[in-house]
Amino acid sequence: METPEDSYLTLAAPAEASLRERSSRFLAYAYPVRSEEEIRERLDALRKRYYDATHHCYAWRLGPRGGRFRANDDGEPSGTAGRPILGQMLSHGITECLIVVVRYFGGTKLGVPGLIAAYKEAAAAVIAAAGITERTVDRTFRVQFPYEAMNDIMRIVKDEQPAVRSQEFGNLCTVTLAIRAGRAEALLGKLHKIGGAIPEEE
Repeated sequence: METPEDSYLTLAAPAEASLRERSSRFLAYAYPVRSEEEIRERLDALRKRYYDATHHCYAWRLGPRGGRFRANDDGEPSGTAGRPILGQMLSHGITECLIVVVRYFGGTKLGVPGLIAAYKEAAAAVIAAAGITERTVDRTFRVQFPYEAMNDIMRIVKDEQPAVRSQEFGNLCTVTLAIRAGRAEALLGKLHKIGGAIPEEE
């Protein structure tokens, strides 16, 4: 699915899914995430919760274009777990997300093709459970302006419809605005025309 440069696809919500393959249990967890720190916290929580599991395999992608990513097999044969999970993220075109598949070994070896199929199926199931949504890549501006310019600023906010993240009103007013990257220059152009307004990108 094609997405504009200032938007991307990600998971709509956290989700869980599970499957059983020849007595092994696969518990899949999916999370929308924004940072490696958040990823570490999610992984640590699952490792504590399923401390007796055989493997905690995962993959993640970060950035609107998915430029930062990692796949981890956690002791499974190389390329049989993390890569199939990452492959499902790529085939669905999603980023800013983490998928973890926890495996309890049931005593019967699945072999390389069987492992790849099981991890791929678990990842696909949890993506389906989470749903996919489109998010925009935003730019944020902090705008300072004299109180007399308030009406002009508010008219621009009404016309361009940026998200107002914060506002402080006094003799010198400050508002923090966030807007989709593709519409940022139009907003900036209007703000620069107002006397005394100083927009700075955050």
